[in-house]
Amino acid sequence: MLIRSLAIASTLSLASSIIVQVQAKDNNDNDGLVRMKLKKRSAEEMVAAHLKRENDALRLALANGSAPKEVVTDMAKKSVVLRGSNLEDEFEEQVEVGKMKGFPRKYMTPPRGEEVEVDTNTGSTENVIIKDYANAQYYGEVMIGTPPQPFTVIFDTGSSNFWVPKINCSDCGHDKSTYDHTVSNSFQEDGSDFRIEYGSGAVHGFFSVDSLSLADDMIIEHQKFAEVSNAGGLGQAYAQGNFDGILGLGFEGLSEGGASTVFKNAIDQNVVRDSVFAFDLGDNEDGELTFGGYDESKFTGEISWIKLSEANYWRIDIENISVGSVSSGNTNGIVDSGTSLITGPSTEIAHIAHSVGAKRDFVGQYHFHCSRIGDVPDLEFEIDGRVWTVPGEDLVLQMGDTCLFALMAMDMPRGAPQWILGDVFMRQYYTIFDYGNERVGFAELNH
Repeated sequence: MLIRSLAIASTLSLASSIIVQVQAKDNNDNDGLVRMKLKKRSAEEMVAAHLKRENDALRLALANGSAPKEVVTDMAKKSVVLRGSNLEDEFEEQVEVGKMKGFPRKYMTPPRGEEVEVDTNTGSTENVIIKDYANAQYYGEVMIGTPPQPFTVIFDTGSSNFWVPKINCSDCGHDKSTYDHTVSNSFQEDGSDFRIEYGSGAVHGFFSVDSLSLADDMIIEHQKFAEVSNAGGLGQAYAQGNFDGILGLGFEGLSEGGASTVFKNAIDQNVVRDSVFAFDLGDNEDGELTFGGYDESKFTGEISWIKLSEANYWRIDIENISVGSVSSGNTNGIVDSGTSLITGPSTEIAHIAHSVGAKRDFVGQYHFHCSRIGDVPDLEFEIDGRVWTVPGEDLVLQMGDTCLFALMAMDMPRGAPQWILGDVFMRQYYTIFDYGNERVGFAELNH
């Protein structure tokens, strides 16, 4: 079997106590575009989530015997988590509970990608390995079935399947919206197996068919999607997360089970004007996803179009990536709305982090003293002869005295994309995905 795609481990978890309410819809004016509001998690929330995840990982490492106790105790004494100022007693108690329960290692997300196993004999695809979505930052709302059942999803250009948890889903957390096909008049049985093997474990269920609504006027009939019965493979990143499911906006080549993607069905059913969608992720505000074209009021100047080097991911060639004196040379990457950070090979990220004085913590995230924010140089991507810049100040996630570097080390398998241009990059530019012409477009934002 050929297992393809990426194993992407994340460094930022989702805070379990925060429920995101998502605003959907807005098909304004009569321009033929369908607009969806995307709710943004704040930088403060993401930093808080990281601190919680770091402390949880330290506890579990001790429970598993994989970290020196003095290291973990020292971190606990420094009150890494935001709950309480003295965590040592609570920490020791939770370690003992962890030992008794035998916490599985899947809840410790590794700080870098894992190798993809390849069976050269068959060349067939069994599983798609993607990310754990612990650092996702934007969400939107969709409706499934008749009458409609609402779900909060990540609109992810880095994957292609659409899935939500089914009723009585195992390891799905306590606050998820779950799909019940018995109450939908438009449900059609499929029943074929659905399984994605994540770096930390499997997510599995079965395929079904039902109607899907994105905003008021974008209704897709007979959409094949997965009812997930067990989401344990995503661990706490999902169980504590602010989203119910994933709506992939990649190409069919990445789709498990041969399911047509949501956007491909929207094109085929003529519910979008053009085979184009676009993101405006704003800055310190919520974002907007537009289907059926792009909104000219959102940007200024000309669109720079970049042809995809491969149409499975939204993958492009990159001539160079540079920060200060550190330079990557010729490489490639994907434009990925489902990843909030920018990721790259561990060696190059380590050089970049060192150049700005950032140090790596227990779970693989780089951080530095907040007094050095003004010293962080710009990050420049040379793509198709033009330089696209992420200002140094936007490479920092800050909450109080804690500053996280918005670049993350991720070693990809051979042949896979080497860099991920996530939301940190996409927030700088109006980003257009032209499905029909297999290209992406960047333009200067009009705000």
